[in-house]
Amino acid sequence: MHTLAKSVSRSVSNYIPSQRHLAGLAVVLIGGLFCLWLNTSLNMWSNGRIVGLSSLTLAILLGMILGNTVYPKFTERLNGGVCFAKGQILRLAIMFYGFKLTMTQVASVGMPAIMTDALVLTSTFLLTYWLGTRWLKVDKETVILIGSGASICGAAAVIAAEPVVNAQAHKVTIAVATVVVFGTIAMLLYPFLYQLGWLRPWLSAEQYGMYTGSTVHEVAQVVVAGNAINTEIGDTAVVTKMIRVMMLAPFLLMLSFALTKDRPVDNAAIDDEDSKNEAASFMTRVKQVKVPWFAFIFILIVLLHTWIPMSKSIEQSMIMLDDVMLTMAMFALGLTTHLSAIKQAGVKPLILGAVMFGWLILGGGLINIGISFI
Repeated sequence: MHTLAKSVSRSVSNYIPSQRHLAGLAVVLIGGLFCLWLNTSLNMWSNGRIVGLSSLTLAILLGMILGNTVYPKFTERLNGGVCFAKGQILRLAIMFYGFKLTMTQVASVGMPAIMTDALVLTSTFLLTYWLGTRWLKVDKETVILIGSGASICGAAAVIAAEPVVNAQAHKVTIAVATVVVFGTIAMLLYPFLYQLGWLRPWLSAEQYGMYTGSTVHEVAQVVVAGNAINTEIGDTAVVTKMIRVMMLAPFLLMLSFALTKDRPVDNAAIDDEDSKNEAASFMTRVKQVKVPWFAFIFILIVLLHTWIPMSKSIEQSMIMLDDVMLTMAMFALGLTTHLSAIKQAGVKPLILGAVMFGWLILGGGLINIGISFI
């Protein structure tokens, strides 16, 4: 019990910034707040025509510009705080994401949306992994990050998977780029196809909402694609999307377990006889799993948000705080991303993102149609 308490205390202390973090955190906070302001201002100046260009996108773009020009001169002084933002603040942001969802919302769309999300998530990730590693020969970390972004919740899923995959900053940026490019296309294409009447023979208005929520990359993009038809469809799309977000926690746990195959085994922990035993091998892998506690705390917050009455002002404050932390994490990621590393990756990751975009439109559509007949 004493050991557990010490472990918890040590984990909590890791989320408390020290003096060496303050300069970098101040820069990241200013950058994040500026991107939030810029996103709001752009939407106002354009009368909402470019809604969906989220503050996360702006943060990583501005961060990359500064990271490849000005930031290298101050890396030594600022790096501690920037890395703290990419790590601990990111995890806190994923936890606070729970204030954007309740179980009541999940119940409102029912089992069809849950089944659709689960099938789209599983098929999209597995197909991405198979095509990326077998056909395009892209490195495994990049493939996993691209698959996470396409199958769950865009940039937030990419940066949530990064600690489990332990990928380099430029690979995270490449994966986020696929989300930005193809998610933005989807945001514009889906309403266009629906208004043309191409989707109506196959999907009712409610089913179009589920289709949008289960296949479009980012939450902000789902909001645009759904509300472009009407508010009711928009609500269905967003709730379906947030169910996908809830699947992030079990996804990360299963991903960590799958990755234990490639982690070195502590031979001192098991003898030769046990290593030949499948049960012992399984337990060894279980012990190596990096449990994504931050993702499970996210689900706990969703449950608390459902059960405990909360004033609208407090709820909005928590959501605003989460937006700030996510934007800070993306700005920090941009600062540590080098364009030379992205150029070295080539066009294959974008090809993979394009192929999976096609799958989400066609394969995701077939899954939605199939579920509607059950």
